[in-house]
Amino acid sequence: MQPRDTQRETRPEGRAPRLALRGVSKVFDGPRGRVEALRGVDLTVYEGEFVAIVGPSGCGKSTLLNIVSGLDQPSAGLILLDDAPATSRLGRTAFMPQRDLLLPWRTVLDNAILGLEIAGVPRREARARARALLPRFGLADFADAYPAMLSGGMRQRAALLRTVLPNKSLLLLDEPFGALDALTRAAMQEWLLGLWEDLRRTILFVTHDIEEAVLLADRVLVMSPRPGRIVRDAPVPLPRPRDYTVVTTPEFVVLRAELLAALRAGEGGAG
Repeated sequence: MQPRDTQRETRPEGRAPRLALRGVSKVFDGPRGRVEALRGVDLTVYEGEFVAIVGPSGCGKSTLLNIVSGLDQPSAGLILLDDAPATSRLGRTAFMPQRDLLLPWRTVLDNAILGLEIAGVPRREARARARALLPRFGLADFADAYPAMLSGGMRQRAALLRTVLPNKSLLLLDEPFGALDALTRAAMQEWLLGLWEDLRRTILFVTHDIEEAVLLADRVLVMSPRPGRIVRDAPVPLPRPRDYTVVTTPEFVVLRAELLAALRAGEGGAG
């Protein structure tokens, strides 16, 4: 199985670009001098796609999501949302960071509606919308529970419900399952696959786990060490719907090995 050349990106039939980055770079000025986090990043995510980004620690994966979300600005380059330049991006995407960041004094239901409340949705309407989705997120019996009463997987589902509720067309997920134990992580991956099949939102998903990326995504983008660049854009030719049994198939094993080799090659060329 050969990786697709990043310079020959093909447009999925009938899908419009949801997000595009063109020559995006980021430089930080710190007490130890200038740090170049990203250099000339080009990528496109199309409507309804699930795209995963993998790369070594410190390669700028989270910085990239911060820039796309509008929490940070690039030092150079262009960001487009729905085919139009997007200088102001805050509030146009839904962003779930690595930690669930649930407010301990709020119940599951009231944590879930936080984004809607900030957007000005009346509390009664926001609660009704959240209650309607609680069963799909496995939280129907925990609407009035506080975060301290929840397992790790339940906390992540509550955080993802909060991310999904504002109905943004692009979801940015930054290693949402990274802190979970292996069994809970596998269960959450299968759960997310089912949720994506139902909702078909566009997702840009950051992970350090190649197996997770191949299991979940339509395409996997490999980043180089800092300064981060996209060095491989590999389609995932595995049928959907998927479940965890796919990890034992020859196609999965070959692609995982290919992406691991790309990561290792990038690390060897760092400097």
